[in-house]
Amino acid sequence: MSGGSEGVVQWRPIPIPIPLPLPPPSAVITSEGGSGGASLPSFSLASLTAGGGGGGGGGGGVGEKESEVAPLPPPPPPLPSPQQLLRHPLALLALVPNSVALFSAGAISGAAAKTLTAPLDRVKLLMQTHSLRAAQGGGKKGFGFVEAITMIGKDEGIKGYWKGNLPQVIRIIPYSAVQLFSYEVYKKLFRKKDGELSVLGRLVAGACAGMTSTLVTYPLDVLRLRLAVEPGSRTMSQVALNMLREEGLASFYGGLGPSLIGIAPYIAVNFCMFDLVKKSLPERYQRRPETSLATALVSATLATLMCYPLDTVRRQMQMKGSPYNTILDAFPGIVERDGLIGLYRGFVPNALKTLPNSSIKLTAFDTVKGLISAGQKELEKITQENQEKVVS
Repeated sequence: MSGGSEGVVQWRPIPIPIPLPLPPPSAVITSEGGSGGASLPSFSLASLTAGGGGGGGGGGGVGEKESEVAPLPPPPPPLPSPQQLLRHPLALLALVPNSVALFSAGAISGAAAKTLTAPLDRVKLLMQTHSLRAAQGGGKKGFGFVEAITMIGKDEGIKGYWKGNLPQVIRIIPYSAVQLFSYEVYKKLFRKKDGELSVLGRLVAGACAGMTSTLVTYPLDVLRLRLAVEPGSRTMSQVALNMLREEGLASFYGGLGPSLIGIAPYIAVNFCMFDLVKKSLPERYQRRPETSLATALVSATLATLMCYPLDTVRRQMQMKGSPYNTILDAFPGIVERDGLIGLYRGFVPNALKTLPNSSIKLTAFDTVKGLISAGQKELEKITQENQEKVVS
């Protein structure tokens, strides 16, 4: 060649593009290469931050980019199979909402307790209201426990001992359910910031629960009294229509004031004592049903002794033609006519009725709460087993 130049031949490898698999739909492209050569994109299944890289010949990089994608939630574990539920039957209780289970437990325990103790309740009502009925009708003043039992059997037969029990059962189902369920709600409401519930908090929770249930079901309680003490055989609807026609709507709420005042300390003392005594016992005894039964007897006895006079005042204010309009009228009126003992008339049958009634109700409710807690633990075991199967 002219000028003494020589040609130089150099062999260089030519890159052959290799096809790459496409990234999955959730991949995120995070950077691109710089100049001086091809740079393949990088990708990530989750969140990734990457810097741009230089190319082959020395160009500058591209600024960083950030992108975030939330990770997909893990699939839920499968529901318990019939075979698992057969092996862990208590787990069925955990599938029922807690509020429904507690409501049902309160209703069933209350209805059973009231039906079993209905004869004693009828005797108590007759003894509480006898002096007022005798003053209105000219009968004798004295009326004892044995005499009341004998009179009911002689005049009305066996069915007479359960007279007025139907409205009582109809009333006690929502009454017990609302009372026990609302007590649990009020306890949560009055807890301190550290989760502890003081004695005062328990008393206030019990008082609120008692007043709530009384206010909701009070007309049925008045109907029960009228059926139990008024002569003749009438149905609940007949008594209700007669009261509405002759005495007006206000007759369904006669004695509501002393009822609220009486039930508030009774339920407060009863429930608070029950909780505190149970809590003070060793843990191995707390879950035993006989412990609940004994604790309920103690708490009900103390509460009944304190609050019974208000119950007598309430019953006499509920009577048709009662001369008492307020508690201030009723207390001195009863004491003047019957003495202080008049405030405690019917106390023996009431104690015989209240103690087993309260014990049955609280024991049954406490037992169901324990079963619900055990069922939740069984369901957690099943859920954990199913989760391990999914992961593996």
